[in-house]
Amino acid sequence: MAARRLRRGSAVPPAPAARSSQRPCPLPVWRAATAAGRAALLLLLLVAAGGRAGVSAAGGPEVHSLRGSWRLGNGNGSVVLRGEVPGCVHTALHRAGLIQDPYYRFNDVTYRWISLDNWTYSRTFKTPFDFRKWQKVNLVFEGVDTVAQILINNVTLGRTDNMFNRYSFDITSVIKEVNFIEVCFLSAISYAAEQNRCHKGYSIPPACPPPVQKGECHANFIRKEQCSFSWDWGPSFPTQGIWKDVRIEAYNHYHLIYFSLTSLFVKSAQKWRLEIEAIFDVVSSKPVVGLVIVNIPELQTQQTFNVTLQPGEGSIVLLVNINKSFAVQAWWPNGHGKQTGYNMTTTFIMEAGYQIEKFSKAYFRTVELIQEPIHGSPGLSFYFRINDRPIFIKGSNWIPADSFQDRVTYDTLWLLLKSAADANMNALRVWGGGVYEQDEFYNICDEIGIMIWQDFMFACALYPTDQNYLESVGAEVTHQVRRLKSHPSIILWSGNNENEAAIASNWFSIPYADREIYIKDYVMLYVKNIREIVLAVSSTEDWSYTSNFSLHRQHHENGNDQMLQQIGYHFKLPQSTDPIKKFKDTIYLTQVMQAQCVKTETEFYRFSQSEIIKGEGHTMGALYWQLNDIWQAPSWASLEYGGKWKLLHYFAQNFFAPLLPVAYEDNGVLYIYGVSDLHVDHKLTLRVIVYTWSSLEPVCILSKGGVTVKAQSAVPIYKESMNDFLERCQNCTRKSCVVTFCLMGEGGLQSPTNHHFLSSLKDAVGLEKTQLSASVSQQDDIYIFDLHTTAIAPFVSLDVGSIKGRFSENGFLMTEKKKVVMFYPWEPTSVEELEESLTLTSLVDIV
Repeated sequence: MAARRLRRGSAVPPAPAARSSQRPCPLPVWRAATAAGRAALLLLLLVAAGGRAGVSAAGGPEVHSLRGSWRLGNGNGSVVLRGEVPGCVHTALHRAGLIQDPYYRFNDVTYRWISLDNWTYSRTFKTPFDFRKWQKVNLVFEGVDTVAQILINNVTLGRTDNMFNRYSFDITSVIKEVNFIEVCFLSAISYAAEQNRCHKGYSIPPACPPPVQKGECHANFIRKEQCSFSWDWGPSFPTQGIWKDVRIEAYNHYHLIYFSLTSLFVKSAQKWRLEIEAIFDVVSSKPVVGLVIVNIPELQTQQTFNVTLQPGEGSIVLLVNINKSFAVQAWWPNGHGKQTGYNMTTTFIMEAGYQIEKFSKAYFRTVELIQEPIHGSPGLSFYFRINDRPIFIKGSNWIPADSFQDRVTYDTLWLLLKSAADANMNALRVWGGGVYEQDEFYNICDEIGIMIWQDFMFACALYPTDQNYLESVGAEVTHQVRRLKSHPSIILWSGNNENEAAIASNWFSIPYADREIYIKDYVMLYVKNIREIVLAVSSTEDWSYTSNFSLHRQHHENGNDQMLQQIGYHFKLPQSTDPIKKFKDTIYLTQVMQAQCVKTETEFYRFSQSEIIKGEGHTMGALYWQLNDIWQAPSWASLEYGGKWKLLHYFAQNFFAPLLPVAYEDNGVLYIYGVSDLHVDHKLTLRVIVYTWSSLEPVCILSKGGVTVKAQSAVPIYKESMNDFLERCQNCTRKSCVVTFCLMGEGGLQSPTNHHFLSSLKDAVGLEKTQLSASVSQQDDIYIFDLHTTAIAPFVSLDVGSIKGRFSENGFLMTEKKKVVMFYPWEPTSVEELEESLTLTSLVDIV
């Protein structure tokens, strides 16, 4: 560490004094954490845009920073001084001459009392605008270190417990012309210890650092810079303070919260695209419509989009096609080319009457992590290809530049990062025991070509996985990925530092019998939570229906829009606030809609083979497009790349059955045809069962015997007025009932059970949330799935993930309490694997 000029001051804690007149701040009741953590997970984030940006809003929001001088006092009021914001207690005490430089000699131990006390930041401020004319006024903290209660005008707004999160509090109803704000901190050391004490069941190691580090215990129980509790190369300074900007934001209608750019090179078209994502807080009670104009003058690219912001957290995603007549200069790592960026203006012109201009810099580059078999080696390759060029990674690991973040200036960052570039480095890893660095750090890396391997902030420890902890981490990851994903310098997100190795090598001497608990917690924290959030929130493209990757693999013009439009005709589009669930629900509905569309069309062709209507008919074939895929992509195929059956293929198994009843309505009349590919005539019984959507008990059962279905033909076997049909079935309505039917003959001859919807299912009345469950058993080489439902379940889908094989049927309408489905594996598996991998979905699960 570079030597610093020392200032004189007290090296011991001041003696306690009588309580001051300062109103004591109520300390929050801190919730206990539970469970354990787990480690190293690599997540590839292919992002490609970023740079400095600014907002101008004509007639837009009022933004007033509360940076500057605050009043700072300790728990018993014996120490009162001026504290700068952004800042922390240690630097405030040093600046006031009450302590020496904390780095001097043994001061890391001598000044331990600072971190053990509870400090309060407070100030009075006058509202610099007429707050009565704004629909919403927020108090926004970009960074609070760490555990605090926030009050304004003696009203508690909320609490903070995560140094890495952004906090926004609605103060519309409590703001006045003159306001008193307090941020009451609880010692991070005390909080972590209490969280550990409240954790029951099993320990979360390590409890404390080795004595040689002279540090504090239980850093893994607080979402704070882990090395602030000490490390094997650094001191223990568990800081308290408002370490980033704090401000008042007042706005009407809508306000821009996040804005990001990512780029994609479309190889098939040899052109670049930019994806713009903008996330708003929409306070209007109705959708807000308007235009977005994107302009990149140097590339002679300008596009205008019609957009609609929904109330709440409204978001829009725009795809900008870059003018192909201009050769785009790519962003390159240091030593391999220039770091070219293009100035871009994005203008939001909304009906509410004011516009927002966002000035940013667009960068274009591609990143691929190449993991391929290597001849003569049992392992895979591991290298990065940037803009299709293999790059040898040269660099080092980055730790926080100071124990006190307010001492890390732009000049400090520039000196350190430029030194790395000047030493021919092209990459740095932001280590997981520090902090997600400030914006200037990544801006500099963008500018000088330093690639960043970005850890999440977990290091050398196991971590709790109780619900409160996971929610806090979820907010942290969402915020940080949204904040940073535009930077071309970030090429990889990594789960943690050495935590997987800690479990694998048993650093903490965990008894073998207990290891499964910690492995489970590891998967819960990093795989099922952090990884899923990164895939949902980052320009990793796979996990969004409108993502670059989804659109890249959709080679049919406007194909995704067409699928959504078709779904919208008959089903309610997914509205889940969970982006991963929304994406999976959308995939499910595209498969249902594809299957229904091809089913309807093919059945029409089949029952048209024996008659001519208005000059059309005698149809003698139906070859749907298409059977299989050449790669993983949204397409017409009924078999995925690799052979997995989509719902369409299961439907085809039925609509191509040799014996099939098909329902058809024309001019208010219900027809049922008997379609046969059999070589002889058959006398059969038609059985029709009608259900209301709200009950598993039939409301109407019709049976018609002596029905002759001729060989290799299609003949009408039932005809009735739709009104009469509904009336005879206990006054069913089109929206309340569904019709099922099948053909049965001698010797076990039976058709598949078919169905006829009387209305679009988005209009169905009585559909109830069902409890679907399944038990799995094995019989020889076949696996039996015993399904149970508590209500009618349309389009029941069974999926066993990556286990190869097929079901006897899938995507069916389940109208009975129990149903048996067989699974025919294509590779060795087990009951346990199938139960672990099974996902059951029906239409009523889509929200």
